[in-house]
Amino acid sequence: MKTKLDIAKNWLPRYTGAEIDQLGDYILLTNFADYVDKFADKFECDITGEGRPMQTATNSKGLSIINFGIGSANAATIMDLLIARNPKGTLFLGKCGGLKKSTDLGHFILPTAAIRGEGTSNDYAPAEVPALPSFKLHKFVSNKIIKYVSEYRTGVIYTTNRRVWEWDKKFKQYLKSLGALGIDMETATIFIVGYVNQIAHGALLLVSDLPMIPDGIKTRESDKLVTKKFVDLHLQIGIEAMTEIGEKGEQIKHFTY
Repeated sequence: MKTKLDIAKNWLPRYTGAEIDQLGDYILLTNFADYVDKFADKFECDITGEGRPMQTATNSKGLSIINFGIGSANAATIMDLLIARNPKGTLFLGKCGGLKKSTDLGHFILPTAAIRGEGTSNDYAPAEVPALPSFKLHKFVSNKIIKYVSEYRTGVIYTTNRRVWEWDKKFKQYLKSLGALGIDMETATIFIVGYVNQIAHGALLLVSDLPMIPDGIKTRESDKLVTKKFVDLHLQIGIEAMTEIGEKGEQIKHFTY
């Protein structure tokens, strides 16, 4: 295996348990196994990759979902491996912490950009390159959000490689100085590696906790509540947006000239 593509073609089936041609033209990405379970139940399709690093399912319309795990390194890995499939569009359905008083549990955030605080993306592009979504893809997602809820948030997400930081007052002050709307561990990485690999990409984030205040830090109980109340809608919006893009056949890829 001499090229990146050679490696991706070998590793994508190894990581997911799915052959390359089993994956659809449009792909939902997630960190959570229950999203894949719900997708498979909804469309009565099989899940592959049980016991492997990543699990996936694909419906009859050519839409796939992949649980790639948590963190920026895993996000970069799946966006690299997907060059073997060369999908027409990917949408990350992730959760984030709300950093401002204007955000609350269950709010949806459609990121306009992400701050590259995670470090992983520096291996792919210089720090000066902004982490941006494919805006045409976000147009479809926006329309579906409005169909179900009256409003949503747009703004900048800070992506970090730290999972346990809620105790760190200095880091919290730093986050306040940035003016970011939310914080997660994957969005900036997906945007940058998607850009480098010329894979159209976007993100729809669900505010699952409010980590800037002690009572807002995620717990087992609060996470169960958010899952029960909001995850089905989160997944449904992603499914409908990506399905409509596929049905209309619109070009959403940003090309590198």
